[in-house]
Amino acid sequence: MKTRKGFTVLELILAIIFVGIFVVLFFLQKQSVEAMRRDENRKTSINAIYYALEEGYYADNGYYPENIENSEILPWIDPNLFTDPYGMNLWDDGSDFSYETSDCQDGKCKAYTLRTTLEKEDDYIKTSRN
Repeated sequence: MKTRKGFTVLELILAIIFVGIFVVLFFLQKQSVEAMRRDENRKTSINAIYYALEEGYYADNGYYPENIENSEILPWIDPNLFTDPYGMNLWDDGSDFSYETSDCQDGKCKAYTLRTTLEKEDDYIKTSRN
């Protein structure tokens, strides 16, 4: 009696199905991890801008700027932190970041709100403390 070595067609189909499932799960998990990384980068940027506004700008001037349309207003931080994970600057329309001021007079504001839209959590918001 001859014995055959190798796999049956059913075994090969099952192996392909399992490999396919693992590949799909891998890419889904990879996308989730990348989204969490982008969220952490957004939070880092908002925190850096927040502390530059509080500890740098407000400490020097006694008020907040009406806008931060360029990184020269806050020279204390890395200019790259004004850019969201998709390459848009804080002052660009459609950016994940926003800077909203209130109670302004002659370009001098008493309050602001920094906000970023996160993928895996609710919006991350920082408000002025003074």
